[in-house]
Amino acid sequence: MTDTPTRPFADPIQAPGTDEAAWRAWPGWAAVPEIAVRPFTRVVVVAAHPDDEVLGFGGTIALLAAAGTHVTVVAITDGEASHPDSRVLTTRELVRIRAAETRAALAELGAKDSTVVRLHVPDTGVTTYEDDVAAQLAPLVHGADLVVAPWTGDVHGDHEAAGRAAVRAAASAEVPCWLYPVWMWHWATPGDVRVPWERAARIALPPDVQDRKRAAVGRFVSQIEPLGPGPGDAAILPPEEIAHHLRDREVVFR
Repeated sequence: MTDTPTRPFADPIQAPGTDEAAWRAWPGWAAVPEIAVRPFTRVVVVAAHPDDEVLGFGGTIALLAAAGTHVTVVAITDGEASHPDSRVLTTRELVRIRAAETRAALAELGAKDSTVVRLHVPDTGVTTYEDDVAAQLAPLVHGADLVVAPWTGDVHGDHEAAGRAAVRAAASAEVPCWLYPVWMWHWATPGDVRVPWERAARIALPPDVQDRKRAAVGRFVSQIEPLGPGPGDAAILPPEEIAHHLRDREVVFR
């Protein structure tokens, strides 16, 4: 269901969202073409924050790894701003934890040999550093078969800037670029006219891959469980948001 807020929300990510049951029941899925993941040699997956790549594209990473594809994950930020008011963890400790969670999640996906590159751009500041990010991505994507990044319409500043930078870098290297949504499933509704469904494709995830992705998402304890009892240590990703990312398909815009 889609709740109607009793007051306006400046940020649609903070507003009540669309229930996953509505997405699963959407008859419009039949019009979204399914694509098979072929065994690329090297794929670069860009994430604005550690966990974006698993939430939006983790099942496909598992498929790629199983096919022998080398995956390079580029974490633009360290995700250090997820709990700015925490009384439990310092920023330095959170950076270390989130980097370890990424490695553990990739191992769950069968992609433990992936290369992880961290750009250390300030969390929430990707837009400011967008040109620099594009420049740093350019040599990383050179010679890749595919670049994958957050969708440029995800209504999250870091995600959108990360996507734009990746699109530019991929174009300069003449490499195809796919874009995966993360927060779209929260603020949009099935058939939403704000979503470019004509560019969408779905990737089917077999049951064993769904299990791998579920385990990988579970590795991001700092985001899905409270760090402590205080309001500054609350979970960032509640169960209703995680549910969007545990279905039997992933979606990319091409």
